[in-house]
Amino acid sequence: MAVTCLLRYEVRAEHLADFETYGRRWITLVGRFGGEHHGYFLPSEGASDVAYALFTFPSLTAYEAYREQSALDPVCQKLFEQLPAYVTRYDRTFLRPVFDGQEP
Repeated sequence: MAVTCLLRYEVRAEHLADFETYGRRWITLVGRFGGEHHGYFLPSEGASDVAYALFTFPSLTAYEAYREQSALDPVCQKLFEQLPAYVTRYDRTFLRPVFDGQEP
């Protein structure tokens, strides 16, 4: 069963452009590790410090493999190190996606 990860970030306003660059890099990396990234969603109207990201893996096992592999990848390690400069906190929620035409 597929699993979608929803990330909610509280972004430092002065680093919003840096965070956007950070997100663009992760979109490619998630795909490289077998996931499908649905994009980053940055503040536009309303709260000016909240951003979201969504990506899906075919299973929780595939997501866990991605976490293990990305922790060892030098490009990912560099991005992990940069994140605290851009955000004050982030939360991860796992969801079960339902897509049109998909049967349980």
